[in-house]
Amino acid sequence: MSDPFKALVSVLEMRMSQHAGRAVDGVPAELGTLTATGLKLDNFKHEIQDFLVADWLVKLHLPAFTMYGTTMAGGLTSQRTRFDFEAVQIEDVRLNWKAGMQPGDRVLALPVNGGRDAVVLCRVVNG
Repeated sequence: MSDPFKALVSVLEMRMSQHAGRAVDGVPAELGTLTATGLKLDNFKHEIQDFLVADWLVKLHLPAFTMYGTTMAGGLTSQRTRFDFEAVQIEDVRLNWKAGMQPGDRVLALPVNGGRDAVVLCRVVNG
């Protein structure tokens, strides 16, 4: 006799996979280039001057590491010293890559609101 719970899990996994596939089917993510005055998508002839930029809030994981440097106190510089840092996780770190965006950067954008708006998701580079 087969396990009815395994059969139920199998059906649920199949349905969830189909649903997820339909949710992103037809979502036309586009490559584009930032210009001095806006965003030019590769497959849209007009520049988009008023576009949105994704706001990423992440948890930063820093491994243990060592750095070498000096300290200053009372105008005096110490000898070269080793600084050891322990591993740490920092919550709610905002990635403000928008501040570093430059004309000519290639980006991945997602047209939304029937193509009336575009959200720039990230900068892309050649691997």
